[in-house]
Amino acid sequence: MNIETFREYCLQKKGVTEEFPFDEQTLVFKVMGKMFALSGLERMPSQVNLKCNPERGIALREEYDGFIIPGYHMSKTHWNTLFIESLPEKLILELTDHSYDLVVAKLTKKLKTALDNL
Repeated sequence: MNIETFREYCLQKKGVTEEFPFDEQTLVFKVMGKMFALSGLERMPSQVNLKCNPERGIALREEYDGFIIPGYHMSKTHWNTLFIESLPEKLILELTDHSYDLVVAKLTKKLKTALDNL
C-alpha cells in the first residue's frame, strides 16, 4: 500500500479530517479532533503510526518483526509504526479501523452524538 491509498482510506471514514499540526511533513488524521493516525511523509520507506490495543500491539510486533515496531515518537504502549509498503493491505486497513474505533470509543458523549449525526 502506498501513502496516497492510505490517505484516501482514512478520509472516507466518518468524521475524519487531515491536518499538519506539527510541521509540513507530518500528516495527521483525526476523528472529531482526536488523532488516530499519522505519517511522516518524507520518511522512506513509507510509515504510518496507528493506535492499538497494548496486548495486540505486542503480538503484532512479534509476528511482523521489523515491519511493525513500537510507535516512532509516540507512546510505545499504545502506538505502532507500520511500514506500509511491506505489509498486506488487508492488515493495514484492519489496523486503521482498529485505531479509529479505539479513538471513537473514548470520545465524549457529546462528540459521539455529533459523529453519529454527520
